[in-house]
Amino acid sequence: MRQFLPISALLLGSAFLLFAGGINALILPVRGTAEGFSSLALGLLGTGWALGYVTGCLFTPRLVARVGHIRSFGVMCALAAIAILASLLILTPWAWVPLRAISGVCFAGAAMIVESWLSERAAPKDRGKVFGIYTMVNLVASTAGQLVLTLGDTRGFLFFVLGAIFYSLALVPTAVSSSASPNPLVNVRLDLRGLWRNSPVAVFGVFLVGISNSAFGTLGAVYAERVGLALSSMALFASLPILAGALAQVPVGALSDRTDRRWVLVGLAALAAATDAAFILLAPTSLWANLALAAAFGAAVFSMYPVILAHANDHAAEGAAIQTSGGLLMIFGVGGIAGPLIAGLGMTRIGAAGLFWTSVAAHVLLILFVIWRISVRAGLTEAQKGHFTATPMGRTTTPETAMLAATEEEMQDELEDAAEAEKGP
Repeated sequence: MRQFLPISALLLGSAFLLFAGGINALILPVRGTAEGFSSLALGLLGTGWALGYVTGCLFTPRLVARVGHIRSFGVMCALAAIAILASLLILTPWAWVPLRAISGVCFAGAAMIVESWLSERAAPKDRGKVFGIYTMVNLVASTAGQLVLTLGDTRGFLFFVLGAIFYSLALVPTAVSSSASPNPLVNVRLDLRGLWRNSPVAVFGVFLVGISNSAFGTLGAVYAERVGLALSSMALFASLPILAGALAQVPVGALSDRTDRRWVLVGLAALAAATDAAFILLAPTSLWANLALAAAFGAAVFSMYPVILAHANDHAAEGAAIQTSGGLLMIFGVGGIAGPLIAGLGMTRIGAAGLFWTSVAAHVLLILFVIWRISVRAGLTEAQKGHFTATPMGRTTTPETAMLAATEEEMQDELEDAAEAEKGP
């Protein structure tokens, strides 16, 4: 307890932030559906959020360098609260899309600041424990934020105001904390050519996974409503896949450490494509059939990102693990911009199944590409590979997450690289 008391304020602030984010992520598609917004408009909410999220990852380090961590965190939380309240006041999709983009900027920025603080406060020997607890706190808080929608009327103002309250509450623990401000945030350096030379599977795969995961994360609740599930069931349909994905990372990680990670990725993509096909062909309407398929879908799609990340790090140059993670995150974000838009168009044209037609296309492309790469590039031996690290879901991961999850050796390499960069040529 003595080790974790100094970071308890930061974990509490992160929990409030993720709780509000869970409310925000679900209330918009639920309320938008009730207001008669089209599937395309609802998909654009996810596109706006992903665009804002990528922008926030790139912009936040500059803001923090200018005004400091606490002020920057306050700005992010305040703007996020304003955005969700403005969404209540202006019930039109063309206002909601830019407001959702603002939320994405704020959420990425606030999460980066909290993670930077935690990374600084975590002793090297406790870094793995801190990262594990942080991941668990975020998973529980975001899931609770989604499930809380089952306790009231989504047609009123309650959940918009509740989300704003918890965005504001996230300010309090860090504002009163006596912890010293951490080092500057990670500046994301996106080297697409370098990443592609390192691992084409990682670059193309993380882009496709970004399309699939963001489409489901934005429009999963809309699909559930279209097939006739009640609100409480819609919340479970959106939350259960994330929980299943978190649980599946343990056996998936153990398997990927013992065999070629690319075959593990093919297997996960095949399972995801099979569940996509089941949603399309069976068109289930019962609660338990939808939840069973959603759990299988989540176990597959939300385990892919950490497998891809581990594969990329296996091939990364020594000392480049953190930069690799940040670059892949940006590519995932680009996929997150495209996914909801494509799925929204599909659901507008062909109905609810359009969501899973988008996913199955992404997963089949992933399978074909990875099998082709396996045929032209030999896999690594078990001794040549690093260890799989369970990673939070891609939508809640920032470049600072890589810092928090880094080993002592990787942190030292990052600090040395930063020192060299400051010296210049």
